[in-house]
Amino acid sequence: MEENQRPAPILSVNNIRKSFGSNTVLCGINMDIYPGEVLALIGGNGAGKSTLVKSVMGIYKPDSGEILVGGNKLEFSKPALSLNSGAYLVPQEPMIFPNMTVEQNVLLGFKEKKSVLRARLADMVKQLDWKLDFSRSARSLSIAEQQLVEILRGLLREARILFLDEPTSALTFDEVRSLFKVIENLSKKNIGIVYITHRLNEVFMIATDVAIMRDGIITLSGKVEEFTREMLVKGLLPEDFKESIPVEKKAAVTRDAKPVFELKNFCGYGFADINLNIYPGEVLGLCGVVGAGRTELAMTVFGRDAVISGQAFLDGKEITGMKTTDIIRKGVNYVPEDRFLNGVFRISSLAANLSSACIASVSRFFVNYKTERGIAEKYIGDFRIRTTGIQQEMGSLSGGNQQKAIIGRSLSTAPRLVILDEPTRGIDAGARGDIYSIIAKLKEQDVAVLLISSDMEEIVELSDRALTMFQGRINQEFSKENITEDNLMRASFGVHNTAQEAGGA
Repeated sequence: MEENQRPAPILSVNNIRKSFGSNTVLCGINMDIYPGEVLALIGGNGAGKSTLVKSVMGIYKPDSGEILVGGNKLEFSKPALSLNSGAYLVPQEPMIFPNMTVEQNVLLGFKEKKSVLRARLADMVKQLDWKLDFSRSARSLSIAEQQLVEILRGLLREARILFLDEPTSALTFDEVRSLFKVIENLSKKNIGIVYITHRLNEVFMIATDVAIMRDGIITLSGKVEEFTREMLVKGLLPEDFKESIPVEKKAAVTRDAKPVFELKNFCGYGFADINLNIYPGEVLGLCGVVGAGRTELAMTVFGRDAVISGQAFLDGKEITGMKTTDIIRKGVNYVPEDRFLNGVFRISSLAANLSSACIASVSRFFVNYKTERGIAEKYIGDFRIRTTGIQQEMGSLSGGNQQKAIIGRSLSTAPRLVILDEPTRGIDAGARGDIYSIIAKLKEQDVAVLLISSDMEEIVELSDRALTMFQGRINQEFSKENITEDNLMRASFGVHNTAQEAGGA
């Protein structure tokens, strides 16, 4: 279609500006979304993406400019008007009511008869080929399942403009493919979609257009075919970004050393008969589809869930079934998948968050603020945490900086084993590079790392060995030379590949 024949945009954002105090977040954003367009919106944490979307959704009130949906001007700070106009946001962090069922969460806020809604919902889930028990308590949902509930809410509303904020960050391969099919169908129905992602391969898989935000402005935009991956990487990094100093690679891990950590016939809720060893300075990758039992294994090792049977050893000493506080004291720490639920004290300071894991060494009853400051300043400097100061509220940091702070807190206890569960989920390229550098430094210090990740590229890049879990059990182990995305994907779905098999753990 020629430019002069192009239909009117569904969404028009005209010269939107927004500041929080002296911090200017949006510096005159102009953006149009047309019927059937899938716009990939990418940018570093703090670029202004979330503020822009929340302004459209009426959550924030812009300082100036105008927003039109379907040609109708939105009244600022009126979320109901944004929803009624046909705009809908599927947030990255699910907003789930844990005391309700899955069905109650999905259907919340609709005025139609429940029988009609249930029929529509059943048909939609069938098309998606997603399996959800709608009578389940939402409290029992995994991160991926919570994300599915949010996506279903948006799709059920038949939004004219749909914002998807990191929708695939915790989905399985099949769920991602199903979501992409839904997006394609929505596009054919002339629904406009703004697809916010840090996964650059997804830009080329699903988007028709791309826009790069940096420092509150859109610096580049155009049709996807006009860009390469390298162009996007260069465009989204901040101007002052400096590459991490490469850490000299350590020699291959040898099994002549004694393992730092061992599991023998370890069983818990969601997994069984786990046998594995992790050696000094080794990154052991662990992948598998959602529901395979990876996070359940980590939570049980860390003392959050009960051990059914089997044994766990750290430096040859048994730690099976110990309380979390004792596990930390012995030398194990865990960076959880859901940093908002389990990872941060959002209304506390950055300094308090960084020092909280080793508070007993800071003071038994009262906080020694000098020691706390020393801990905070060390990890802010070492991990390049971008902050206004050590007293900045943790919840006001960008996602990548929060994640680096959580890892810093875990390392403040001088652990022998660190379990990293989806450490780069939802963070930008710069923060991802910093976390990779942190992992490299852990190897240099002979710390053992159990890396749980759904990002196959991440497992391939970082792991010295890799294990896959399928239906609660380890089904394959790969040595460094055999760690490929194809092998990991096949094994994660239980496809036996004897040519590449490297034996059990």
